[in-house]
Amino acid sequence: MRTLKVKLAMLATLMLLPVTYSVGAPSPQQDKRKMASMTVAELEKAADAARTQKDYALAIDYFQSALRKDRKNFKLYNKMGLTELKNGDENAARVDFERAVKLNSKFADAVNNLGAVDYLKKNYGSAAKYFKKAVALDESRAAFHVNLGAAWFAQKKVDRAVAEYSRAVELDPDALRQDAKAGVVAQVSTPEQRAQYSYMMAKIYAQHGDLEDCLQCLKKAKEEGYRDLAKVYKDEEFSQMRDNPRLQEVVPPPTPK
Repeated sequence: MRTLKVKLAMLATLMLLPVTYSVGAPSPQQDKRKMASMTVAELEKAADAARTQKDYALAIDYFQSALRKDRKNFKLYNKMGLTELKNGDENAARVDFERAVKLNSKFADAVNNLGAVDYLKKNYGSAAKYFKKAVALDESRAAFHVNLGAAWFAQKKVDRAVAEYSRAVELDPDALRQDAKAGVVAQVSTPEQRAQYSYMMAKIYAQHGDLEDCLQCLKKAKEEGYRDLAKVYKDEEFSQMRDNPRLQEVVPPPTPK
């Protein structure tokens, strides 16, 4: 069964992995001398490799060394911020995302990532502002719409959330899948919120003609105690599916008066 929990790939797991040195391994001083002799491109490549291995502390060292050689590289500041988020340092990440934006105010990724920091801190209004700006800078990025939808949903602005999630699915049909590498985790902590979220997702999939996912969401909303399932026969998004026996099995049609 497919689940519809939106994931934030860049924030999938925040963990701290300290660098350890075994007997015979290079000392920190030797590593620093090695970094000093590397080019910016080599340092970035090494940092990316360390990130892949989840050695975030080492990756940060490489990015710092690269930035000492190229202090105006906004993409490196953004990568540094992402690594710091993985390393659990939201404040340091914010500083580096802000540096990236200061160097390039039209760099949508860093703007979006500032929104992600605020979202993690549950500053949803501020997060929405950054996500809106990211969307304005690059409307074609499904992840930005997913993020903005999550920020709207966290503020109980469901209609706005539906609009953004729908646009995300238009851009990328897999944008809301569990394994999608885009978007923040929607805040759906209470049973009522989870039921509402499931119904909202059902509307989005119905709007895009995806019967299977629509039915799965309706079943989940029903299991979670959503009280207004009868709206399936009123909400326009379900108009093309109302005569389908499978939908009627999940949500029985209203009794004629």
